[in-house]
Amino acid sequence: MHARIAPAAVGPSLFGRINLGYLVVESRRLQDWKRFAVEGLGLHADTVEDGALALRIDDHQRRIIVREGAAEDVVAIGWQLQDSTALHDLLRKLRAAKLAVREVAGAQAAGRGVERYWEFEGPKRLRFELFVAPLTSSAPLQMRASGFVTGEMGLGHFAMTTREPAAALAFFQDVFDARLSDTIEDRLNGVTLELSFLRLNERHHSVAIAATRGRRMNPLRTAIHHLNLQARSLEDVTQAYRRTRAMGYGIASAVGQHPNDRELSFYVATPSGFEIEIGWNPILVTDEQAWQPAHYQGISLWGHFPENLTLASRLGQMGRGIASLARREHTVGARP
Repeated sequence: MHARIAPAAVGPSLFGRINLGYLVVESRRLQDWKRFAVEGLGLHADTVEDGALALRIDDHQRRIIVREGAAEDVVAIGWQLQDSTALHDLLRKLRAAKLAVREVAGAQAAGRGVERYWEFEGPKRLRFELFVAPLTSSAPLQMRASGFVTGEMGLGHFAMTTREPAAALAFFQDVFDARLSDTIEDRLNGVTLELSFLRLNERHHSVAIAATRGRRMNPLRTAIHHLNLQARSLEDVTQAYRRTRAMGYGIASAVGQHPNDRELSFYVATPSGFEIEIGWNPILVTDEQAWQPAHYQGISLWGHFPENLTLASRLGQMGRGIASLARREHTVGARP
């Protein structure tokens, strides 16, 4: 049984006061990552300490940090709080959940592009890092893309697959005060997937949680399924699709449109295996009183056809899914 935290007992809501700030990736393929990000997606890249890559899309010095390491995966997710009051409200909630939090400053924080941060172990043992003050830069962006939509809505969104969807949903709703935007079910590769979309602000969702129906399995090697970046123009989406495809990167889903947030997008595999979705023009939830969560059949209205789905990749996912049944997934705030 998952132990829910009573929101009323731990202070004011964090809704509208938190957004997705940055991702940290560990990889042995830094040169490939630079080519992928700069020439393919059209992002700005700086080479920083120890040869790490700092990818920029706005005035934040670092939005995606790719550093040397064996994980080939996302190892940490940064969350930006609106101000110190919001940070203290969240830290109070974490203490109520009996989660250990450590403050980090100095060179390690600068490596994240922030003045300081507070870290704890989140769902699936992903390290969650909380910060208020990002380090910014006025240096012009050198990007092929015309720009990305960030601001108070944050970096974008990410999706994760879990064997413990109830625990993951409870964490984000009780601790981060996330609100359910809608749900989708779809049948992919022989299994039924149930997806929940959670918003933290006007962005339709900052977090998506996917789980297999019935016997819960996790077919993914990586901690997240994808990171979404919202492009400023449709041309940015189509040109990034054409570039990454021509460069030989695996197109997981060709250009298509989702039924719930109406975003037009495509998905491409990163050098580390998880995917990046480049999208355009999703709807915003601007009227909290009027919004009612809906349920949709099918992840796409049209398009999003897989271009690199092979028998070997399907068998690999099936094997990982079966293997995941033997492992207990880490949850946050759950009673033993």
